[in-house]
Amino acid sequence: MTARAPAFGRSRRPAGRRRQQGWWLPYLIILPAVVFELLIHIIPMLTGIWMSFKQLTKFFIANWSAAPAAGLENYRKVLDMSSTVGTGFRNSLLITCAFTILVVAVSWGLGMFAAVVLQRPFRGRAVIRTLFLVPYALPMYAGIIAWKFMFQKDNGAINHILQSLGILDDGAFWLIGGNAFFAIVIVAIWRWWPFAFLMLMAGLQSIPEDVYEAAALDGARPLRQWWSITLPMLRPVNLVLLLNMFLWTFNDFNTPYVLYGTANPPAGDLISFHIYNASFLTWNFGAGSAMSTLLLMLLLALSCIYIIYLNRRSENA
Repeated sequence: MTARAPAFGRSRRPAGRRRQQGWWLPYLIILPAVVFELLIHIIPMLTGIWMSFKQLTKFFIANWSAAPAAGLENYRKVLDMSSTVGTGFRNSLLITCAFTILVVAVSWGLGMFAAVVLQRPFRGRAVIRTLFLVPYALPMYAGIIAWKFMFQKDNGAINHILQSLGILDDGAFWLIGGNAFFAIVIVAIWRWWPFAFLMLMAGLQSIPEDVYEAAALDGARPLRQWWSITLPMLRPVNLVLLLNMFLWTFNDFNTPYVLYGTANPPAGDLISFHIYNASFLTWNFGAGSAMSTLLLMLLLALSCIYIIYLNRRSENA
């Protein structure tokens, strides 16, 4: 019996290479996301980098293209620690680093403690979980404005409580002077620790209860169980959680803006707010764009180092 010859004109391309019908559908679905990513993030970022190489001041706002080229002059001013611009940028960066470390560490600690305590069932656990998530669910500006009223010297709830407990004899200024740093740290922790609690609580749900029961039978105490079981098994969650909290906290603009307005005290001069003042109050968009570009490079470098370090530790383990 002879084999039938292939029909004339029929494609002889292998089945694996044939383009299936509807191959364009996935690209069409992600096209809006790509367009919005370009419009909202990529193009403004590239525009900001371009502005950092221009002498873009208030005299050229109407026509950006007419601004003369500055080369690396804006970067030299920002990195010159002997100048006013460089000193202000350095001090703001140091304050932001201290602010970020305190907020991330305390928020993660509170979130971990609450997630572990509320892991075991007891009466009223659902109500307490809901109450813990209120700061995260509350509109951000409403919560910060409430804290701003609480930090007032004469009629604020914070001074009233401290005076009632005998800690303070007279009301303290929380939104000016050195106390401004502690005020912004407290507000940021109040905002971010429920997010850490939510993420860690979700991660704890994936750990089998049998592991803890076996460890308890072997004589492991709760602290030992947390160190040897909970932390290692929450490693993927902590990897994403700490990185996100670090980036969000380091770039926090809303908290100082709502608390202090445009007249921010030196102790609360976070880097994002410092860049805003350098750009929109002094109208030196070139220097502000140079600060933003340097901040972008710094955060990218720290994020890459963090991810590479943890990946190498995972491979060695």
